Amino acid sequence: MILAGCAGGPGAGGYRGGNIAGNWVSIQRGDTLGQIAKQAGVPLLRLQRFNPGADARRLAIGQRILVPTHRERAPGGGPYRYQVRPGDTYSSIAKRFGSSAQNLQAANPKFSANTLDVGQLVKVPLGGAARKASVSTTKASSSTASKPAARSRTLPDPGALPSSAHTWHWPLKQYEVARAYGTDSRGTLQPMLLSTSADTQALAVADGTVRFADSMRQLGRVVIIHHRDNMQSVYALCERLLVEDGDEVKQGTPVCDVGYRHDTERYDLLFDIRHGGKPIDPKQVLR
Repeated sequence: MILAGCAGGPGAGGYRGGNIAGNWVSIQRGDTLGQIAKQAGVPLLRLQRFNPGADARRLAIGQRILVPTHRERAPGGGPYRYQVRPGDTYSSIAKRFGSSAQNLQAANPKFSANTLDVGQLVKVPLGGAARKASVSTTKASSSTASKPAARSRTLPDPGALPSSAHTWHWPLKQYEVARAYGTDSRGTLQPMLLSTSADTQALAVADGTVRFADSMRQLGRVVIIHHRDNMQSVYALCERLLVEDGDEVKQGTPVCDVGYRHDTERYDLLFDIRHGGKPIDPKQVLR
């Protein structure tokens, strides 16, 4: 999944600063679910329902808690509305909420289990009482979704880049490539890092629809735009978001203010492009 290498997987640390909604947090001494819910600005009941295995009276130091975003919902009888995070599969989501990969596929017939996008909202039926879309949909999903969901997260090859992806602009007017797209010394795939000057805005590289505009752990504020022909662009480490979920943007539309990083003493933008859910080198697309 996108940015998995630099973001770490769910539960990768004890992030506690800033906006914790949407992140995993590690329980520290004196923490209560009520305090965490208040800091995130979400109802306590929703926090509890997103952590069915957590006993509020017996929280353990280091225990990981998933804090829902304001877009997510957890009605008592389901289905939950869950926002896909880095590393998620239908199997892992279903296991967390006591459902099954087959039920998730039946509840989300428009989404392929192999191409889940970070920030995408999916329905999560609870237990075995979930309704299935139809006999034909269930039969189709049993062969195309349930088996791949139980395998690794490797996405299928989406094929050659579409012709629409050869006229994209760079997200910054003035920049230096601080880190090229590619694997680091440990073999972890890293997205491109661009450095720029103060008071710079990142621009949409092509026309599209904003599918995510919120915070992610260790990535600051993030914007994900979906473009035609199954293409996506990602803008991370933003200081201030200039768009919202669902916004239609044109090429060149400002999407966020680039943030200052104290560790690099630069204004940096983490930028990534995906085709069919698979990261690709932005230099293949940008002109």
